[in-house]
Amino acid sequence: MPKRVLSGRVTSDKQDKTVTVLVERRVMHPLYKKFIRRSKKYAAHDETNLCREGDMVSIEECRPISKRKSWLVVQRNGETVARPAAYELLENIELGDEVSA
Repeated sequence: MPKRVLSGRVTSDKQDKTVTVLVERRVMHPLYKKFIRRSKKYAAHDETNLCREGDMVSIEECRPISKRKSWLVVQRNGETVARPAAYELLENIELGDEVSA
């Protein structure tokens, strides 16, 4: 199953290795047929603390990192962000690939 990728704006970077991302989507009102904005906030993992408030980021669904955090920052302002090394190893183990040490 492919991982979901969402785009949004960083609203808070005060936590260590975590950013809060506001993701907006447009939905049509069922009666009035007008497009309205709906938004939701996600806690995303930012391993290197690169993201700042106001940055546009892409986040990807991943394994649960904490109680509220199961998203990983993969792009910041259009540039790819390096993934944590430990995350790559865990992802390979979950897929059943052999890991050479």
